[in-house]
Amino acid sequence: VQLQASGGGLVQAGGSLRLSCAASGRTVSTYTLGWFRQAPGKEREFVAAINWSGSIAKYADSVTGRLTIPRDNGKNTLTLQMNSLKPEDTAVYYCAARTFYSGTYDSRSAAEYDVWGQGTQVTVSS
Repeated sequence: VQLQASGGGLVQAGGSLRLSCAASGRTVSTYTLGWFRQAPGKEREFVAAINWSGSIAKYADSVTGRLTIPRDNGKNTLTLQMNSLKPEDTAVYYCAARTFYSGTYDSRSAAEYDVWGQGTQVTVSS
C-alpha cells in the first residue's frame, strides 16, 4: 500500500486547514491510521490516530479540541481537519498506516506504523 498526503500550505494563526491522505494499492479499511508531524530540529511526534472502524480516535494533548481525524473506508482516505491553528503547529505532517496485526499496542508510537506517506508542509504564521 502507498500513502499520499496533501493539503498543506500557509495559513494565519487561528485559521484552518484540511489534510488528506489517499491510500492506493490495497484497501486500508482494516488498519489503524495515524498522523504525525515533524518540526525543524525536532523529533517526529504523534498528532492523532484512528482505529480501523473509526470508533476510537486518539489525539496528542497539544491538539485536542482543535483537530479531528475522520476516515472514509469507502474512499480509502484519511483526513486531518485542523482548526484554530497555532504557529507551533508548523511542521511537516505525515500520514501512516499500521498494516500488521498484533496484541496490545500504542497507536501513539511512530514505531507501530510500517507504511508512511511523503509528508506535507503546514506553516502557520503569527
